[in-house]
Amino acid sequence: MEILSIVAIVLLIAGFILIGIEMVVPGFSLPGISGIACLVAGVFLASDSIEEGVIITLIVLALLGIMFVILLFLLSSGKLKSPIILKEEQKTEQGYISSNDLEYLLGKEGIAATDLRPSGMGDFDGVVLDVISGGTYIDKGTPLIIDKVKGSKLIVKEKTIK
Repeated sequence: MEILSIVAIVLLIAGFILIGIEMVVPGFSLPGISGIACLVAGVFLASDSIEEGVIITLIVLALLGIMFVILLFLLSSGKLKSPIILKEEQKTEQGYISSNDLEYLLGKEGIAATDLRPSGMGDFDGVVLDVISGGTYIDKGTPLIIDKVKGSKLIVKEKTIK
């Protein structure tokens, strides 16, 4: 076996390993770019003609597809840990608040910290929150009251003075 063939095989193997790393770790970064470069260089070095290069390229693409299906199966079945899945739980006792826990703010009174056109900031007892007016423009400094809570959106209206 000549040295050029050995280099081509090493490049192809390195390319598959790097592309495999890229499939597990999200993003298009150094392993993906290096893997593509290794695979392209390996195909060029391994082929003697254009027809042979096309055949090797098709084989490489088929192997990449098989590798993708296997990694997808391993990630979805839990046999391989995914780096993009949160491992820790976010509990309320630790200070995490989900969007449906904002009902306690209903009726809370405050002041518009910025102009609301219709979104902006409102100051409620020293806590500045993102708020949305009911569709009207509200000037900065206007007294507000939280009228509705829709998920994580706080809808406010001008507080009427009686």
